[in-house]
Amino acid sequence: MERFDGIKLAAGLFFLDSQVFIMVEKEKESDDKQNPFEELTKQFSDILGKVGANVQIAPFPFNRTEEAEKDRDTSDEEVDDKEALKRIKNFNFRPKEIKEYLDRFIISQEEAKKVLSVAICDHYNHIRNVIGQKVHRNQEYMKQNVLILGPTGVGKTYLIKTIAKLIGVPFVKADATKFSETGYVGSDVEDLVRNLIKVANGNVILAQYGIIFIDEIDKITNAFGDVGRDISGRGVQINLLKLMEETDVSVFSQTDMLNQVRTLMSFGNSKKQPAEKINTKNILFIVSGAFDKLGDIVKKRIGTAQIGFGAAEQSVDRDFEFLVQAQTEDFIKYGFEPEFIGRLPVRIACKALGESELEKILSSAEGSIVRQYREDFAGYGIDLNFDDGALKEIAREAVKEKTGARGLLTILERVFRNMKFELPSTTIRNITLDAEGVRDPGKYLDDILKNYHKTNDPLGDIERFVESFEGNFGIHLNFTPSAVEEIEKIAEINHTSIVAVCNRLFEDFGYGLQLLLKDSESKSFEITREAVRYPDQFLSEQITNSYKNSINK
Repeated sequence: MERFDGIKLAAGLFFLDSQVFIMVEKEKESDDKQNPFEELTKQFSDILGKVGANVQIAPFPFNRTEEAEKDRDTSDEEVDDKEALKRIKNFNFRPKEIKEYLDRFIISQEEAKKVLSVAICDHYNHIRNVIGQKVHRNQEYMKQNVLILGPTGVGKTYLIKTIAKLIGVPFVKADATKFSETGYVGSDVEDLVRNLIKVANGNVILAQYGIIFIDEIDKITNAFGDVGRDISGRGVQINLLKLMEETDVSVFSQTDMLNQVRTLMSFGNSKKQPAEKINTKNILFIVSGAFDKLGDIVKKRIGTAQIGFGAAEQSVDRDFEFLVQAQTEDFIKYGFEPEFIGRLPVRIACKALGESELEKILSSAEGSIVRQYREDFAGYGIDLNFDDGALKEIAREAVKEKTGARGLLTILERVFRNMKFELPSTTIRNITLDAEGVRDPGKYLDDILKNYHKTNDPLGDIERFVESFEGNFGIHLNFTPSAVEEIEKIAEINHTSIVAVCNRLFEDFGYGLQLLLKDSESKSFEITREAVRYPDQFLSEQITNSYKNSINK
């Protein structure tokens, strides 16, 4: 290694096309005011620039290892890491406490919340013992990885995210369908662990106690022995089961350019390099999927399958009962490798949400989507309220979507789409949505605007537009009574706001009037009925007449 004014230069360069990457390690602060990195870049650029190369200097990266952790300087990022590690070391939650916390955010799924709370407590009690007592580190421990079954929109992801937030551990979510066996076409499953390190702000120690959540796990099966299925699903299962048990994962991918630079720089360096591996032994893996056809396999096994045209359609509750009874052999028939499903000893079935559960989500769950819509309208100074009939109707419509809690957002977006566009431009400050407004939001909005135009003083809206126009262009507009009357009529016919009408009619007036009044001492202009009826023609005539008058003078 060569030294240059407080920095250590690697005896090797990394080339990529016309880029030359030089990795350096800063040893001390330079007394010189000039940045030594800038000076080094300049010197290499002078030499290599003659052959058309572009030089980039970058600090040599080191990973956080247990040894390096002790020698780090304190920063805001590191304080967060230490706080997170402290919470894990002092983990003292009880299953009931975790469930009570989940009850605030997730409606229904009582059994799922109980089982998951116990699994989380068992896992992090073990982690606490491993960190605090050396005797536990080499003891055999069967990790309680979790499998969650249930249709879309029942809260599977929300359950895990809420728990991770409560206990303060790094959390990564990914869909199983993005992975491939080799990693060349899709992502490599080991990228999950690397992403966990990123979430932990690069702290490898903290990342090894995190949670990895993989959704759509039922999509990587060779279901029912389907020969046409891409065999990479089996390969992904095999790679995942290694992670779920225990394996060492390289902090850097083999295809990572930075890793290649580090490898080049390690040659000839006698100093011990920091570890570049993270062990997955203490990472908790949770996977989930809808498992649409699993119920059929269970029904066939327990002998309750119904055949023929008279077979009654199974209810939502009945489908849930079959998922609860699913056994390892059912998952194997579904297309999972025995070794893979064996790594998931904790299995939880989530029930599809009915109308009553969806209504409770709207009315009582913390973080309800209703709160978000209230905040959206509050941003315009509008107080949004829902009566009981509206909440029931939203839940009833959401059930038809068959997407669980996600259906609530679909219905709310449809109901409020035009209201969000029209109402902020009015002086309306309170609206209460009822069941009829949910069923026919267009008529509901029309009724609001019609009543608004009948009872509202248009001068208040006109004044708002005048203030905004003067603030943007420095010109004060004076509307004649006949102009105000015309604007009010247009707004009522089009079921829109007076401000919206003014914005549309006079969108070109700002720059036109600035040109017209450029040499005038007065920065005021009168808007007449004629200007409202034919705004473009009126403005054009005003500018033309002003130009003719200036020539005649």
